[in-house]
Amino acid sequence: MQDYRDVQVLLVAALASGQGKTTVTAALTRKLVRMGKRVRVFKCGPDFIDPMLLERASGAPVRSLDLWMVGIEQCRGQLAEAALHADVILIESAMGLYDGTPSSAELAKAFGVPVMAVIDASAMAQTAGALVMGLRDYGPVEMAGVIANRVASPNHAQMVASSMRDIPLFATLPRQEHSLPERHLGLVVPGEVEGIDQLLDALADQLDFDEQAWRSLRSTRIATPPAQGPAAPLLAGKTIAIARDAAFVFLYPANLDLLREQGATLRYFSPLADQPVPQGADAVYLPGGYPELHAQELSQASIWSASIRAVHAAGTPIVAECGGMMAVADSLSDQQGEVWRMAGLLPGGVVMQKRLAGLGSHGLDTPHGQLRGHTFHYSRLDTEVVPLARTAKHPSGVQGEAVYRIGSLTASYFHAYFPSNPAAAAAMFLRSATA
Repeated sequence: MQDYRDVQVLLVAALASGQGKTTVTAALTRKLVRMGKRVRVFKCGPDFIDPMLLERASGAPVRSLDLWMVGIEQCRGQLAEAALHADVILIESAMGLYDGTPSSAELAKAFGVPVMAVIDASAMAQTAGALVMGLRDYGPVEMAGVIANRVASPNHAQMVASSMRDIPLFATLPRQEHSLPERHLGLVVPGEVEGIDQLLDALADQLDFDEQAWRSLRSTRIATPPAQGPAAPLLAGKTIAIARDAAFVFLYPANLDLLREQGATLRYFSPLADQPVPQGADAVYLPGGYPELHAQELSQASIWSASIRAVHAAGTPIVAECGGMMAVADSLSDQQGEVWRMAGLLPGGVVMQKRLAGLGSHGLDTPHGQLRGHTFHYSRLDTEVVPLARTAKHPSGVQGEAVYRIGSLTASYFHAYFPSNPAAAAAMFLRSATA
């Protein structure tokens, strides 16, 4: 017999990016936690930074939900696992509610989740009703209510509320004197923000929250999927060294989970601290991050550079994603135009630029099938190396990011979501795949 759990679940969505939905989701999360609720948060679509903030707000791990990259069955399993440990599940949407293929609205429909709309009310009043009813009816989706962000006064809030007819105004958040800091790839990661917990508490305090409206929200029935068998031990006995510090911070937690489930032992090291690749590593994983913000330190990290060159010369598989690839190129030109020497495994130079160079979901065809993921970067690699392969953009199929192979190094701007194809992911860390 199928088991179910009834949990309050909301998709927190907006009509566009820039409405403040991450700030609102973080404020709502911290508010509920302080009310004694067990809260689990998910992020729609590919993202590294927002989940870090939401994890800080909730005190619990934040995972990705995406019908294409993650897949409906893995999404279903993650929701079911969260439902075992949560009173409330919040899902922060990507971009606007109907943006993307598939969109956040499609995710909400797939699992019967009501939508909580976030609107930036700073430059409107009664028109808010038209926007929210349009969001509801276009899909249509089930609209649980609205959180109005950047509200100027109680009178302003009342005008917004009266415009929405049968849709309740669930909460309001005033304009912020001190907003969450941002930079070129999004919010500054929480570990670099002084007083981040005090800021989250202040947001929760300022969220004018209708507890009676909250109690009236319906629950969503989450089915418990059948127990999954153990992952194939494709990496049994292997030790994978993983770069982890402020320069290598963009990493799907699900990737690490899968590597462990496949039998790998994970060991972490810090190139920024000039630590060498751990001895005995059978493979090296250099995830994305912000090497451009730490280019001088990386250029001076001679022990790290010598060690990664040595393991490359020894034929040890190295997987370098985005920032990881930038760190093993010949050079990196930072945002101020200064050029710094990098580890030198990949011929060519990386140049930071002001405009976005790549964004969106991509798939990479492999002998094991398609490995899915995404790309998001503001730099370009100038190289004469001929790519081994290229990703395909989703859903257009247009040619995407180059994938380079230099000896045992596999490097690309492509961020792979390993659980989308466990066999393809494991193969990247085995010598047989890089020989």
